Amino acid sequence: MLRPTGFADLAGRRIGIFGYGIEGRAAHRRLLGLAGSLVLVDDAPGRGDDVLVTTDGGHEALLTCDAVLKSPGIPRRRPDVLDLEDHGVVVSSALNLWLHAVDRARVIAVTGTKGKSTTTALVAFFLQCVGEQAQRVGNSGLPPYDPQVDVAHGWLVVEVSSYQCVDIDVAPSLVVVTSLGADHLNWHGSLEQYHDDKLSLTRAEGWHRTLVADQPVLRDAADQLGGDVTYVAPDDGGLVGALSLLGAHNESNVALALACVTALTERPRADVIAAVSRRAASFTPLPGRLTLIATHSRHGRTVRFVDDGLATAPLPTLAALAVFADEPVALIAGGFDRGVDYAALSDALAARRPATVLVTMGEAGRRLAEVTRERAPSVSQYDVTTMGEAVEHALNALNDGGVVLLSPAAPSFDRYHDWEERSRDFAREVHRSLGRDSNP
Repeated sequence: MLRPTGFADLAGRRIGIFGYGIEGRAAHRRLLGLAGSLVLVDDAPGRGDDVLVTTDGGHEALLTCDAVLKSPGIPRRRPDVLDLEDHGVVVSSALNLWLHAVDRARVIAVTGTKGKSTTTALVAFFLQCVGEQAQRVGNSGLPPYDPQVDVAHGWLVVEVSSYQCVDIDVAPSLVVVTSLGADHLNWHGSLEQYHDDKLSLTRAEGWHRTLVADQPVLRDAADQLGGDVTYVAPDDGGLVGALSLLGAHNESNVALALACVTALTERPRADVIAAVSRRAASFTPLPGRLTLIATHSRHGRTVRFVDDGLATAPLPTLAALAVFADEPVALIAGGFDRGVDYAALSDALAARRPATVLVTMGEAGRRLAEVTRERAPSVSQYDVTTMGEAVEHALNALNDGGVVLLSPAAPSFDRYHDWEERSRDFAREVHRSLGRDSNP
């Protein structure tokens, strides 16, 4: 049976691409002129004239392939994926094949339930601060196997989702784990399986270092960690404020980035901190991560509107609430429901001392509202259907000022293409509500 360890092994073969989004299209470009023939399949119709629909002949076409490159959004244990393997079709991913062939000594992979996007950006920025060439690729950038991306030189900092971890069987030189909570349970099947899948990246073949945030849940998962493991305490070296980052959780993200750069370059930590300090003002925090959208003052009250749209699971929303622990908050939450447990988030809402209002949207929002009514009946609630209604209710609820916080604790796919579209809608509705022209 074919066991590809790089794109070159697919030369002249009949190859399927299962999932024709960003990753699938990049894999298509990589395989043009290399594969003998290509079969393009996606679950959704309308992806293109040459793209078959999975349930309308697509699966049968994939069964005729020597190998299939599966996009991350398609669950690894879905019956039709398992059926391909049962019929002798090799199922892998483009990212896995790229890792097999690239110089892995130049690759840093960052994963975690929350913090991976910010930490990926920090690692690349810190490397640049000390004079190294580095770029972000992967889940927070362009697929590194896309021929349009130049990955020939410098450090490659790859953000890796739990979806992608499952299909990777060879490790880069350095793996960073930022946190471990609950997410994507509909994809993985259970919390235990999600944790195992997420941490499987650290157990991939090949010697490598693993830097892990020093958190109790990751200490408890020590038997699931692989590589040469080092726990990193949340000491930011005084950089969080200079980098315009908010929240104690960013002390851990910065500490991981510092540990990563000192390990890769063998520079003293103090020298890295000094180099980053000199350029810290040029760092741009990621959009959708506790980003201040607008401030509104009226009748002696001030309301800040904060976009934390990248918080697609409860853990980052809990971190966001901790940032505003002493201020009234109107939390806008909800979206696509993938079955995570909202008990801890509801308990955190109940424990807050300042006034707290919960504005919910979508199926996940309705479930969060139900759990919160049971565990935190004192929290005022509104259920809405549009972002405009959410912003209006949130603003009106903060009679004494405070923070309107978009931190959904759920994905956006029930209503939006991605989290960025949801965040743009939030910003647009904020400026519309305040009577300002908005072009976010």
